[in-house]
Amino acid sequence: MTQQSLWQFVSEQHEKLLVQITQHLGLTFLSLLLAIIVGLPLGILIARKRKLSGSVLGAAGILQTIPSIALLGFMIPAFGIGATPAIVALLIYALLPIIRNTYTGITGVNPAVIEAAKAMGMNRKQLLFKVELPLAMPVIIAGIRTAAVINVGVATLASFVAAGGLGEFIFGGISLNNTNMILAGAIPAALLAILLDKLIAVFQKIKYQNLRKLRYIIPVIFVIIGSGYWLTSSSENKLKAGFTPEFMGRQDGDLGLRSVYGLNVNPKVVSDAIMYKAAYEGELDLISGYSTDGRIKAFNLYVLEDDKKIFPPYFAAPIIKTKTLQKFPELEKTLDLLAGKFNDSIMTDLNYKSDYQNLTPEKIAKDFLIKNKLYKNPQNSNGATIRIGSKIFGEQYILTEIYKMLIEGYTHYRVETKTGLGGTKICFDALMNDAIDFYPEYTGTGLLVLLKPDEKTILEVSKSAESTYDYVNSEFQKQYGIQWLQPLGFNNSYALMMRKKQSKQLKIETISDLKHYLNSN
Repeated sequence: MTQQSLWQFVSEQHEKLLVQITQHLGLTFLSLLLAIIVGLPLGILIARKRKLSGSVLGAAGILQTIPSIALLGFMIPAFGIGATPAIVALLIYALLPIIRNTYTGITGVNPAVIEAAKAMGMNRKQLLFKVELPLAMPVIIAGIRTAAVINVGVATLASFVAAGGLGEFIFGGISLNNTNMILAGAIPAALLAILLDKLIAVFQKIKYQNLRKLRYIIPVIFVIIGSGYWLTSSSENKLKAGFTPEFMGRQDGDLGLRSVYGLNVNPKVVSDAIMYKAAYEGELDLISGYSTDGRIKAFNLYVLEDDKKIFPPYFAAPIIKTKTLQKFPELEKTLDLLAGKFNDSIMTDLNYKSDYQNLTPEKIAKDFLIKNKLYKNPQNSNGATIRIGSKIFGEQYILTEIYKMLIEGYTHYRVETKTGLGGTKICFDALMNDAIDFYPEYTGTGLLVLLKPDEKTILEVSKSAESTYDYVNSEFQKQYGIQWLQPLGFNNSYALMMRKKQSKQLKIETISDLKHYLNSN
């Protein structure tokens, strides 16, 4: 296929890009406005009562050090998904520079000036608004500049909680191995940060008296830009849908739903880490998922029948460079011990133990190997080290741990695991760059995300899981020098799912039923 240029991608996706930029600006401005409303009074308070400064600044500093993804994760139980947890998280990140600079600016005012103002008979309010704030304003605005730039960057993670923004393109590109998509999100985000910094720098040079004249206009501008978020995020669909970034860009995903079923549900882009629970709790009504995911059972979800067959079955298998197999001669035979040991039911049950019963991957892996009479105690030898990678979801953690125990029990090799590497692009790039030696992959992902053949080829090779496996194995060897070892035995494909109770109430059993329901009055 001809490689699409960045400009071509942006031209095709310009409407979506404008929506994401509007959402990104909305999240940034709303959170920044709230941070100023909270942070400025706090800074003034600790400047007046300096005994509180250590604890307030310390608390704001601790909040600032919490990893962004973790902070968003903490927000979900309290605020659900969407704009609210994203805005609250961004507010928290913006507080420290605003509080600290307000405190520093006010306490840095020359004491002689303060004494002169008091000698003129100024009260505390007059002293604040006519002396301290005017002199401290350049320092305060510098803190707001810092907070604004931080928020533009952190707002890219808002797509993790289905809040939209430029993160949709960035994480979609990582999942789909699409550099143009990553750049289409990253470049505007960087430009927004630069432009916002330069714009606030202009206000930093304006005299305090002139700024006071704008004190009502600036918040209104913030609110107007913020309201653009709600306008671009509203949906007229009867059902709230959420799909993963990878599902959004695949033919056996949202693209297939649109072209084959004529189904456009205007989905939110959401991480699969929170998607199932969001459906269970009613935050979403329709989600994309994986046919062997244990959370289907855990959250009592109903998988809609794919009556037009856009979700073909795909095999899971380890992929590894041919030269790596030559370097570790015992490895292929050991990994193939798992060939055919799984089926859909077994993999779903293993995922259920991880996703719902909260058993560790180590416990699940060891029990599985013991049950299949494959477990051996580790040899604890000092042989060469094999590095196993995985993507960032439970099934991959389980498979990685099973492979680790097999290798340590059946060979003299040592094993190092590099789990949670993110999407397909990160794992595959790590394999190509020899950062890892192998990882479990899916033939559908190999076909549609990594090889990206033309539509005719996709239709021909997707007729069965076996033909897809044969094609990707052959092409990977030709193009990358990578082999697909024997399949594990279970079919992994996408699926659409709803809450079981809701699907029964609405009489939706198939994707065609869903289409008919959405089209009805």
